[in-house]
Amino acid sequence: MSFVYHLGEFGPQEPHPSRIARVSLTTRASQLIVRGYPPRELCYPVRMTTTILRLFAWSLAAAVTFATLGPPSYRPHSHLGQDGEHALAFILIGLAFGLAYTRHRLLTSAVAVVMIGLLEILQLWAPGRHARFEDFAVDALTAGAGLAFAAGLDWATQRLRWNQSTS
Repeated sequence: MSFVYHLGEFGPQEPHPSRIARVSLTTRASQLIVRGYPPRELCYPVRMTTTILRLFAWSLAAAVTFATLGPPSYRPHSHLGQDGEHALAFILIGLAFGLAYTRHRLLTSAVAVVMIGLLEILQLWAPGRHARFEDFAVDALTAGAGLAFAAGLDWATQRLRWNQSTS
């Protein structure tokens, strides 16, 4: 699609052919600006959503790392107990990373288990902390559950979009 517009003349004159510029709408953003959003299409780029999800996932991982390795006085406490706190934190991490890295779920889950194990090992050198296999098992299983829930949510969303596009 091309548009013709007049370059810098005064008044309503017919432009000289050398002063006419043709602009082609080659980028997706320029097409959306001119034409508007088609029905049933997201009004924001998918890349932006992925970037925001990845920033959130890594911020959550940094917060959990600080709570795990930082001083015990800075660690948040709740009525869920130690295993409940671990489960809540790591199911959220699994969900966040599962939604942020949809193309690499197997790699994401393997890296998550390794990093959870590394966090537990690093607690050996953190004063006032202890490394326990029970914590590792709870953390790894709940991160895996969060990743599985994200995969199921993604599958259901894709299936819903497919059903809407065929009907």
